Amino acid sequence: MDAADRLISFVDASPTPFHACATAAERLRGAGFAEVDPRDAWPTEPGHHFIVTGGTLVAWSVGPEAPAHAGFRIVGAHTDSPNLRLKQHHDGWRGEQATVALEPYGGPLLESWLDLDLGIAGRVVLRDGTTRLVRVDEPLLRVPRLAIHLDRDGSKLDRQRHLDAISGLTRRPFLDVVGERAGFAGAEVTGFDLMTFDLRPSARTGVAGELVAAPRLDNQATCSAALDALLHAVGSADPAGRYVMVLFDHEEVGSTSERGADSPLLSTVLERTVLAAGGSRDDVFRAVADSVCVSGDMAHATHPNQPDKHEPLHRIALGGGPVLKVNQNLRYATDGVGAGLFAAACESAGVPLQRYVHRADLPCGSTIGPTSAARTGILTVDVGAPQLAMHSAREVMAAADVDTYGRALAAFLTSH
Repeated sequence: MDAADRLISFVDASPTPFHACATAAERLRGAGFAEVDPRDAWPTEPGHHFIVTGGTLVAWSVGPEAPAHAGFRIVGAHTDSPNLRLKQHHDGWRGEQATVALEPYGGPLLESWLDLDLGIAGRVVLRDGTTRLVRVDEPLLRVPRLAIHLDRDGSKLDRQRHLDAISGLTRRPFLDVVGERAGFAGAEVTGFDLMTFDLRPSARTGVAGELVAAPRLDNQATCSAALDALLHAVGSADPAGRYVMVLFDHEEVGSTSERGADSPLLSTVLERTVLAAGGSRDDVFRAVADSVCVSGDMAHATHPNQPDKHEPLHRIALGGGPVLKVNQNLRYATDGVGAGLFAAACESAGVPLQRYVHRADLPCGSTIGPTSAARTGILTVDVGAPQLAMHSAREVMAAADVDTYGRALAAFLTSH
């Protein structure tokens, strides 16, 4: 299975951040990583470990000869993607149709979610205190488009009034419907984080299969590449290596949560790892000062139909290789030192490097990079792989970029 096929497998297995963590955890266990409960004592022996908290996963590998004050090589990404999520009170009945109230999460391209067959997935908390992953691969929901005959002017979608889905012509509590298919009673649900997802599988597309069309490429493409990179680094058998992969939740809504990039989670993992190795508080600070992080998030390829929306000196090509992202107002964390480190990694991996700058007259998006850098004090560089249709229900990238992206991240982790 090549890198593009691994990405397709990852995305199709991961309709939510919780499933993305479960998918990553399964692959980590297969590579010899052991899960740690953060409420337990931290592992004191070198080895490979990971924790999961909600939709966030942190994995780390410590070589047997790594001193307590050794720096960490970190690759970061995020597990969440814009979508439509279930409101707390969601059951409705309008025009003899059962409706389900949905709320946009992040900044989805709303038009792309209309007229899709939508499944439902996420997690539920039951009355007995247990939490269950839920995935229903059935077309339970659809957000219908208004016919052109009733909307000749193409009015803008209202996030409050125009995004409720229809679930059929039978008036039933939607949680009962989901529970019947997922093996729980709707009345036993005391909490939930449920979201819709497009049921169409990911695919290689284009006349020669050069493209990958899939939901959630932003940013599961980086999650998959980061996994490839971490496992490559572990396989390099550097006895003094300290490698970390962090897949944060909630990037699309600002990262401010107990498991987002603006939380102390990553710093806590690094500090506990140093202290468990017999290090002091001063060793923690030495390790942080010697660490570097690559923040991976997808990048805008130059749109073939609207190239004027892009900075004219910084064209980005599908299939052109990884992208270094720079913004002078620090919407990206990259500075000259970080740029040099990633450029050297790409050169070492034998892959081309593209450089992205956003148009100065358009607002620039951001990533986990600036937030995590400010929280941890670690030198951070923002990178990505080129794609089109970012935040659409279905996005597209070049299959070749999946491989070169992973190789560049692996070279970054293992460089010294």
